[in-house]
Amino acid sequence: MRNIIIKTGVAAVLAAMLAGCTGNYLAINTNPYEVSKEQTLTDGYAIGAAITALCGTVVSTDVNTAQFTDCLLGGPMGGYYSTTGAFEKTIDNYNATDDWTRVFMASDRIIPTLYSNLVELQNITDDPVTISIAKTIKVIAMLRVTDTYGPIPYTQIGQGGKITVPYDSQEAVYDAMFAELDEIINTLTENKLSAISPNADPVYDGTAVKWCKFANSLKLRMAMRIVYADPAKAQKYAEEAVNHEIGVFTSNADNATLRTVAFGEKGNPLYTAIKYNQPTGCNTGGDTHAAADIICYMNGYNDPRRPVYFIPSEFEDEEYVGIRIRVEKPALNSVGRKYSGVNISPSDPLVWMNAAEVAFLRAEAALFGFQVGGNAGDFYNEGVRLSFEQHNVSGYEAYIMDDTSRPTSYADPAGLNSYSSLLSEITIKWDEAATDEQKQERIITQKWIANFNNGNEAWADYRRTNYPNLMPASDAGNTSDGIVSSQFGARRMKYPLAEYTNNGENVNAAVSQYLGGPDRMSTRLWWDCNPAVVIK
Repeated sequence: MRNIIIKTGVAAVLAAMLAGCTGNYLAINTNPYEVSKEQTLTDGYAIGAAITALCGTVVSTDVNTAQFTDCLLGGPMGGYYSTTGAFEKTIDNYNATDDWTRVFMASDRIIPTLYSNLVELQNITDDPVTISIAKTIKVIAMLRVTDTYGPIPYTQIGQGGKITVPYDSQEAVYDAMFAELDEIINTLTENKLSAISPNADPVYDGTAVKWCKFANSLKLRMAMRIVYADPAKAQKYAEEAVNHEIGVFTSNADNATLRTVAFGEKGNPLYTAIKYNQPTGCNTGGDTHAAADIICYMNGYNDPRRPVYFIPSEFEDEEYVGIRIRVEKPALNSVGRKYSGVNISPSDPLVWMNAAEVAFLRAEAALFGFQVGGNAGDFYNEGVRLSFEQHNVSGYEAYIMDDTSRPTSYADPAGLNSYSSLLSEITIKWDEAATDEQKQERIITQKWIANFNNGNEAWADYRRTNYPNLMPASDAGNTSDGIVSSQFGARRMKYPLAEYTNNGENVNAAVSQYLGGPDRMSTRLWWDCNPAVVIK
C-alpha cells in the first residue's frame, strides 16, 4: 500500500473547486499534459483532456486512489478480493482507520477533479453532446460516493460561493441524479445524429447514441437500487429507461469501458494496486488476492470463466483457491502469496458497466412485475450468455442447463480459516417453478459473477438483496467491538474526520436528520431497507 494524497474533507474539496471557478482550478486537475490553455483551445485538445480527467474520477486512474476505493473497499465488501498485505486495521475486518474509509469523499482525485473539470468544460464549450457526456460521468462517479456514505453534499456544491455545503439526504441525491439523467437522455436523443471527436472520448467514439444508451442503463441500475425504498419510483424509472427509443445496453458493443488511452504509464490502476508488495517470484499478487467466496461459487459451478478471472494458486493440487475475507489473515510472504490471484493485465480496460449487468437488471425488474420487454428467465439466460461472450469463453449452452451444481464449502489448504457450510443451495439452470426469492438469488448470483472486479456495485447489490450468500466474519476477523454484524457485514463507510472539523454543522445535521442512525459502518443507507434482511 502506498501513501495517498488527501485533501482535508469535503469543505476543503469545495474550497479548492471554488477557487478554481475564479481561475485557479487547474491546480487540482489531474490532467497529465503540460500545455497551456491557449495551446489547447487552438486544436480542441482541452475538451478531450477535460473529458479524460472526468473519466478518471469513476474508477480512479490514480493507482493509490483506486487501491483504496476498489481493492481495499469495494473488492472485499463485494466478495471479490481479500487483503493479504501486512495490515492491522482494514475495512474487511471492520476496524479501518480514517485513512482508509475517507477516500471516496476526501481524495483530491475524485470530487475536486470531477467538478473542476466540469466547470472547465462548461467554460470551453456549450456543445450539448459534450456537456451531456460530462454530466453522465458526473452521475456515475458521484453515485459511487453516495452509495458508500449515504447522504452527501450534492445539489449545493459550488452554489453561492459557499465552501461549507449542506448535505442532501440520499433520497434527494437520487432524485437529483434521476432528473439529471432525464435531461441528459432528452438532450442526447434530440442530438442522436451528432458526435464529438473520437479522440476526445476514451469510453466510446464520441457518438451521442452510445452515451444515451449508457445514461439509460445507468438509470435502470439506479431504479433497481431503490426498488425497496420506493417501488413506484423504481418501476417508473426502470420502464422509462428500457422503453426509451434508444434504450439500454443489449450487446457487448455497448459496454461502458475506459480504454487504456486514459491510463498512465503503469496501465490499468487495479493491476498495479493488486501487485503492490508482491513477494519475489510470486505471480499471484501482493496486497490483494482473489476472495474465497467468488472462487467457491465458480468452482462449484465448474465455471469456464475461472481462467479469465483468476491466477492459479501456488498450492499443490489446488488450481483455484481464494483467501477468506473477514478473518485473521496469514502472512503474505509465507502463506498469503499462495492463494489465487486476480487476473488483470496492464492493458485491460476499466469496465464501468456491461451488457450482462443490464440483462440481469431487466431480469430482476421483470421479477418485480415491471414492463421491461420480456420475462425474467429469458433475460437471466441472456445475461449469462453476454458474460461468456464478453470474456470470449465457450460452454454457455451446457452451463445454463446445469441444475445440479452448487457452490462448494471452503477448505482452506493452509488449514487456517475453513468454512464447512455450503454457501448456497442455488443452482444455475433457470427454474420457472422456483419461488421469487429463489429466482432473485439466482439472478443476483449470476449478475455478481458477471460483474467481477466491479466490487462497489457488488457490495451495493449485497446490501440491497442479501445476495449472494457470503461467508460471515470469523470471531477473530470481526474487530469492530460488536458494532458490525459478522453475518451481514458493513453497510456503509464513516464520514471523513476532517468533515467534523471543517464542515461540522452540516455533517452532524446529516447524521441526525438523514442517516437514521449513528455515523458507523453498521448504519444502513436509505435504499438498504429490504424487509427480508433483518440485522440485529
